Formats: sequence, C-alpha cells, structure tokens
Amino acid sequence: MMKLLLLEDDQLLSETLQHFLTREGYHVDVALTMEEAENLCYENKYDVYLFDINLPDGSGLELLKNLRHAEDYTPTIFLTALTDLHSMSQGFALDAMDYIKKPFEPEELLIRLQAKFKNNTLYLGDIAYDKEAQTLYKDGKLIDIGNVQYKVFTMLLENAGHVVHVDQLYECLEHPSNAALRVAITKIKQRLEIEIKNIRGKGYIIEKV
Repeated sequence: MMKLLLLEDDQLLSETLQHFLTREGYHVDVALTMEEAENLCYENKYDVYLFDINLPDGSGLELLKNLRHAEDYTPTIFLTALTDLHSMSQGFALDAMDYIKKPFEPEELLIRLQAKFKNNTLYLGDIAYDKEAQTLYKDGKLIDIGNVQYKVFTMLLENAGHVVHVDQLYECLEHPSNAALRVAITKIKQRLEIEIKNIRGKGYIIEKV
C-alpha cells in the first residue's frame, strides 16, 4: 500500500481526496498547514507528497525546498491553481514530479499516480525500485549499491514471492560462483537491511511484503 501525504488547506477538498484515495487502496495522511505537513514528514516515511502551494502559513514550494535540503527526495506532485511559469519552474527545479491544476476531478489524480508508479515502480518496505529510470530509493533517498548487487537485487525483487534459481542469479555476476553470489547477497542484505532467504539446493527468495 502506497503511503501519501496530502497538504491541502481546503478542508472539504482534502477530505474528498482522502476518502477517494483511501477507497482506491492508498494510505493518506492529511495536513491543513505547512507546519502540520512538516511535522508529519519528519515523523513518517511517505511514497509520495501531494502539496498545495498557497497555504495559510507559507508555501508548498518552500516546504519542498526545506525537505530537499534535508535530503528528503520523496516524489512530489503539486495540486494548485498556480500554473504560471515561475511557480512551475520553481517546482521542477526542486525535482517536483508533476503539477495538477485546480479544479480537477479526483480520478485525474488517481490516473497520474497509477501511470507514474503502478507499472514502473516496485516496493519492498521502505525501498522503491523505479524500473524505467533504473534507480533505487530507500526512505525516499536515492541509493547506490553497486552494479552487481543492483542486478541481483532487482532480479529477486521482480520475482518477489518466487525462488530465483542460482543459475539465473549467476547471470548477474562478473565472475559467477557460489561464493561470489553469497558475497553479493550478504552485501545487499546489509546495505538495504532486508531479508533474503536461501532455499538450499534451489536459489534465493525475497518474500512479498
């Protein structure tokens, strides 16, 4: 289940979106002010931020800037009536993922979320793997685990819930051997803080979360 933080000072709109997205299978926390959102960001880990720009106590752009300075790179979509070039350029300079202009139908937001995450991103706890960009995020932060470990991990993740035979995993290694594979698996487990089970005589498996 993807966890979203919705920052929207219009209480009716925020309640409507929260109800709609919850019904569609998302977990949605709501903040009505910049201060509330900032506290939630530091207390929780989210898969996506949905930020309004004009707020009673500040700006969604300002909040995202502060989060980026704190090395929080959570994907962010702005929901705003402000679509002037200056505001848009500020948002994209902060690595905002998208803008949705108000007023909009909740279904539009759902379509954009599904298009950007459902088909291209795999999740394992606090780890997100963007298949299209071929990047890994942990706790919202871009992480580099090295080419060999990356290939092994993504093969296991794409087959989560199923045993991946050692012969398949050998294809990820520069110098295939049982010892080299064990070393790669150990490094992945330590770096990403995850569990990878060894099924003796068969291969390895990541259980679905």
